[in-house]
Amino acid sequence: MFTLTLHNKYSWEITQGRGGVDNINNNLPVNPLVDLTQKDWWFQHYQGCDKEPPADGDYLELPAGGSFNVEIATNRAFTTFGHDKNFNGYFGGPQQLEYTPWGCVSYPNLHTPNQTAAPGTVFAISYQNSIDKVTPENLVVFTVRYKTPWQRVTSYDVPKDLPPCPPGGCTCAWGWVPMGCGQPNMYMQGHKCIVTGSTSTKKLAVAKPPVYCEHDRSKCVKGAKQMVYYYQKDGNNVFNVPVMPTYNEVMGFPEGAQNDIFEDSDLTSNIG
Repeated sequence: MFTLTLHNKYSWEITQGRGGVDNINNNLPVNPLVDLTQKDWWFQHYQGCDKEPPADGDYLELPAGGSFNVEIATNRAFTTFGHDKNFNGYFGGPQQLEYTPWGCVSYPNLHTPNQTAAPGTVFAISYQNSIDKVTPENLVVFTVRYKTPWQRVTSYDVPKDLPPCPPGGCTCAWGWVPMGCGQPNMYMQGHKCIVTGSTSTKKLAVAKPPVYCEHDRSKCVKGAKQMVYYYQKDGNNVFNVPVMPTYNEVMGFPEGAQNDIFEDSDLTSNIG
């Protein structure tokens, strides 16, 4: 399946391919996660991505109260981390989108008919400096961007109260659940990250599984939420939903920085 993932030098299995080879033509993390055991889908273990960390000292910087940019593409070669450091194209460069007979964008495989219908993507953070210590409960979604993936360069907002990371940094994950236009699947890609410009002493609350609440906002989970784990052999945290559990209002995720993810957050306000 030809589709998308996020490319930068801070993620597992991106700048270096398997065995530490500097692979500019790297699309390994693009493979979707579907019908796998939790051991295999967790941080893309089934293809070894969790065993190829970024270089020491390479971190995705998250400015507290600010925003950060990333590049989403079908291959490292189609980003500024590829052959051309001044690459400025749209996904794989200037091109005309290709569509299926039923109106879905098939190249790049965006799983959507247009940008308006693109469901959304997220970043989550765990204050564990070892990927082996990350769990669904301590990996908290902290930012959501609606109508993505679409453009190569994508911006995400950071909560102003996100505290500094421990020595050795935090572990982050990028996530996407396509809205349709193809086989149901999900994405979970690991990154080493640090929070910058923060003096906050707040602590993240324990993350809870999100709940389908498209037509009943009272059912939405408030506060810290887990990423969506769906359509796998085991380890799922979403079940029997009438539509794909995407990162937007469908599952109770507001757009932008998630400012209610802390232990002392006021969760009395309504969602939506």
